[in-house]
Amino acid sequence: MMSIDKALLPPQRPKDRFLVFGAPLIEDAEIQEVVDCLKSGWLGTGPKVARFEEEFRKYKRAHHAVALNSCTAALHLSLLVAGVGPGDEVITTALTFCATVNAIIHAGATPVLADVDPRTLNIDPREIVRKITARTRAIVPVHFAGRPCDMDGILDLARRHALKIVEDCAHAAEAEYRGQPVGTFGDFGCFSFYATKNIATGEGGMVLARREEDAARMKTLALHGMSKDAWKRFSDDGYRHYQVVEAGFKYNMMDLQAAIGLHQLARVETAWRRRREIWDRYQSAFSDLPVVAPPPPELSTRHSFHLYSILIDPDRAGMSRDEFLGAMTAQNIGIGVHYVAIPEHPFYRDRFGWQPDDYPHAVRTGRQTVSLPLSAKLSDADVDDVVAAVRRTLGYPSKNGQRRREGGG
Repeated sequence: MMSIDKALLPPQRPKDRFLVFGAPLIEDAEIQEVVDCLKSGWLGTGPKVARFEEEFRKYKRAHHAVALNSCTAALHLSLLVAGVGPGDEVITTALTFCATVNAIIHAGATPVLADVDPRTLNIDPREIVRKITARTRAIVPVHFAGRPCDMDGILDLARRHALKIVEDCAHAAEAEYRGQPVGTFGDFGCFSFYATKNIATGEGGMVLARREEDAARMKTLALHGMSKDAWKRFSDDGYRHYQVVEAGFKYNMMDLQAAIGLHQLARVETAWRRRREIWDRYQSAFSDLPVVAPPPPELSTRHSFHLYSILIDPDRAGMSRDEFLGAMTAQNIGIGVHYVAIPEHPFYRDRFGWQPDDYPHAVRTGRQTVSLPLSAKLSDADVDDVVAAVRRTLGYPSKNGQRRREGGG
């Protein structure tokens, strides 16, 4: 593949800073809530976590919500509470972050990969059917980039084969499928509040559960398996003894995190609208470029607009994906890759014998995908800079200009 000669790139307006990929929009309300938390002396799991759980539960129109320290913890506990363990198989997508697969492994089960729909990049129900065996216990669909999965097809498979569903909603806080919030279709729905997510607490996660007894067990497992959480033990109601009833984990969320999340959640719709504006701007600005842009949201769905990813096919674009990444970084634009397909990682390939050729759509996407900045924090000038850098890198300096021929084909 031809390397990029930076001298051939048209001149650009110098940027005074690097545009960080996925930077969250933090406002004064979050800062003051954190200060209040610090002044109160209550930093761990306490009243702010309880409030955040309830407000998120209401937002998602769910039965029960349990706040945790990550979406990874949420996936792990969901699988354990669902009864998944050694000897079981769990089907998930070949195009996801490693945490999805790791949670299955940590639950003691065997992950089984299904390829994605090449258009939506979500797990393909037709591929799930091919992977179901007598050992299959659960399906973990991932609502990739904020686009809802085909939940009708997945629910039908789960009913016919008596399978549990644990939805990975790390990208999909606001998403809906046929008017119903994602995360409420399966037995459990798992959300991420990592720094780059649509609702950010730095680190953090949430589980939605249908059954009260499942939510209660999760709370116990999330804090060492103790029968009483710290807030109840040390509140002004008087000290309460606890008993360890299971060998649990240290997965609880802190009030410091919830303090940020409360105000992120309060502005979630405003932030969603801003990201939709940017997403639409990219769709228009890149419509004439030799790249594959994401398809429009499906009818009867609500996209979370968490990622805006384009595919760099070297035969069309005249450069490799990694050359594109380098050129964008050289122009002070932060970019991401979501994701290198799971079968391409050496640990999984060596342990499970997965072959990239068995998952052609996921692997092709993982080798070509680039995620562009998409955050409510972006100013119009930031978006202009991203658009200009993409077009400049591909040799299309203006929307109506002719493609530059040097070094690009």
